[in-house]
Amino acid sequence: MEQLVLVLDLVGTFVFALSGAAAGVKRRLDLFGVLVLSFAAASTGGITRDLLIGAVPPAALTDWRYLAVSLLAGIITFVWPSGIDRLRSPVLVFDGLGLAVFAVAGAQKALGFGLDPVMAALLGMLTGIGGGMARDVLLAEIPTVLRAEIYAVAALAGASVVVIGDRLQLSPVVATVAGAALCFGLRLIAIRRGWHLPVAPGLDGSERGGGARHD
Repeated sequence: MEQLVLVLDLVGTFVFALSGAAAGVKRRLDLFGVLVLSFAAASTGGITRDLLIGAVPPAALTDWRYLAVSLLAGIITFVWPSGIDRLRSPVLVFDGLGLAVFAVAGAQKALGFGLDPVMAALLGMLTGIGGGMARDVLLAEIPTVLRAEIYAVAALAGASVVVIGDRLQLSPVVATVAGAALCFGLRLIAIRRGWHLPVAPGLDGSERGGGARHD
């Protein structure tokens, strides 16, 4: 279980770092800004999770591999932006991957620390959305989780699969792969089809902010 969480954490760190770096390159930040954004996007969710469950100091601050992986992703994106940009909507794709991997990793680690199923699923969701929120806040944008199509719900669904798999005593690998696939699939379908939760109406009765921006 510990090795599984480590692998998931590092994979999630890399793809979320790519999303942060790609957003920074799109905003034409300098190298330092891109690297800061890649580390913040890659590490915020995991650090928050570790602090909440008492796994201190957080792994992202004590294990050099987290920093190395996030900086590597940032440098690759900065040096080779055309390669990253060949993917359709790269920020959204990497963000969806990071969301899925961190959601299931967060749930697995929470279960390992003895949290009850409901709280483990919620912590998995929080782990998944933390990096994207940090990235958007640093770029002075409304976080995707507050304005986009199905996002936190997708993370919660993926984390719930991990928790249910644990209760049914399924293989952690099977439950993790299934949860990540569900989360990533829901996120991409929501983007493609424009699925979203009900949007608060404006003061004049009209809907505002109903359309999510696709960066």
